[in-house]
Amino acid sequence: VHGPISVFSLISLISVCTCVVVSSGHMIDLLSTEKELVTSLKSYIQAEEDKLQQIKEWADRLDALSAEASQDPEEFLGHPVNAFKLMKRLNTEWVELESLILKDVSDEFISNLTIHRQHFPNDEDQTGAAKALMRLQDTYQLDTDTIASGQLPGSSLPRSVLTVEDCYDVGKVAYSEADYYHTELWMAQALKQLDQGEPAAGLDAVTILDYLSYSVYQQGELQSALDFTKRLLELDPTHQRANGNLKYFEYQLAKQKQAEGEQGGRQRSETRGRPADYLPERKKYEQLCRGEAVEMTPRRQSRLFCRYHDNGRHPRYVIGPVKQEDEWDRPHIVRYHDIVSDKEMEKVKELAKPRLRRATISNPVTGVLETAHYRISKSAWLGAFEHPVVDKINQRIEDVTGLDVSTAEDLQVANYGVGGQYEPHFDFGRKDEPDAFEELGTGNRIATWLLYMSDVQAGGATVFTDVGAAVWPKKGSAVFWYNLFPSGEGDYRTRHAACPVLLGNKWVSNKWIHERGQEFRRRCSLQEAH
Repeated sequence: VHGPISVFSLISLISVCTCVVVSSGHMIDLLSTEKELVTSLKSYIQAEEDKLQQIKEWADRLDALSAEASQDPEEFLGHPVNAFKLMKRLNTEWVELESLILKDVSDEFISNLTIHRQHFPNDEDQTGAAKALMRLQDTYQLDTDTIASGQLPGSSLPRSVLTVEDCYDVGKVAYSEADYYHTELWMAQALKQLDQGEPAAGLDAVTILDYLSYSVYQQGELQSALDFTKRLLELDPTHQRANGNLKYFEYQLAKQKQAEGEQGGRQRSETRGRPADYLPERKKYEQLCRGEAVEMTPRRQSRLFCRYHDNGRHPRYVIGPVKQEDEWDRPHIVRYHDIVSDKEMEKVKELAKPRLRRATISNPVTGVLETAHYRISKSAWLGAFEHPVVDKINQRIEDVTGLDVSTAEDLQVANYGVGGQYEPHFDFGRKDEPDAFEELGTGNRIATWLLYMSDVQAGGATVFTDVGAAVWPKKGSAVFWYNLFPSGEGDYRTRHAACPVLLGNKWVSNKWIHERGQEFRRRCSLQEAH
């Protein structure tokens, strides 16, 4: 079905699309591919120009010869050389010209394009990128004009703008998801840019107004729907669906006004605004992502310290202790600064890049790893045996935390692409998930080590929605916290999330440390919640 359906049918055709992630590392590869294809395209254009130049020179030569011959054809052909050359041209040279014209110089370019096309993003990737724009729009409270004009806060790059067609395509993605709130915003932006005189090949105001009228109607705004429909009919009086909708909107509006008169005033639509998934936790999550964290009292702040940490005079850190900073008190979240070198981080990225796949989560019922719409990143797993650097990082985690990492999961490397995020979740398996890590046989996740392997220009914070804490990425630093109390009970205050990346590139690596092997390193407590 092209365009919004008629309101008379009352049928909502919803296309559900899985948001497929393209990591920033993959996108850099795509940028290189596009550059190579542009070079190949220029070579093809040059080959076509060379061919046309040969044809033009041949035509100019024959044009001059024809002009000379036409003055006195009989005398011209009376010369035996001219007669021979005419026979030769018609018998062989015109055939050669035909071959030149039919020669396809696009083979090399088409071959190159075919090879690279298998790595191109697909429709799902494009849909995912559009959803990412809407996610950033909501989380960081950006209006469509700010995004369309490329004026993102913190960006120092030349502005990249969205055309009328771009805005229209984002609106269509929202429409396919029955997200009429964002459909209205992006179709209105497309119409605004069109009204300002921006050219849009193959797209007109009638099409945009059709979507606009239906999207605002679905949000309960009959008057706006009627206004958009009237404007559409001014441009196309024969539009069949709009003519039908006009009568319907007028009828429903008259009924609404009559009802309002009887009730003593206009009743505001309950359906207009953010989609239904905008829950209180989501609101808090977005506030924290914007930097609106909970302000600690001065007394609590006074208990947060920076210190040199040697983990009880560990031999490796007696002379060169690590820099430890308290990020939060309850739960206790600490950051270790300059814990990994640039060289080590680059090696980890190098090892992970070829294996980056859509990040997975543990299914709470089956315990099986699977993808989820709320985790938007790509990840790879690195074992200690794969490279000395990975083994060295694992050993450093054990030395600094004092926990046994032999039963920990492999190092998970994650790369967050456009709008990449991980919505609020727990790292540990809860009581209603008894089989969460049964396959591993190492117990629950007792602690989390999160290493930031890049700085992020804007966005990308790790936020703890239950307590209102926000930890911002800093390259080479790692944050650490316990997911379980010493009693083995889960600490529900550790519910956390990764905010969408607004600008930049986010690389992190996680080490999830399990209970087995910690019996004498972090002793149990007799008190349930301690």
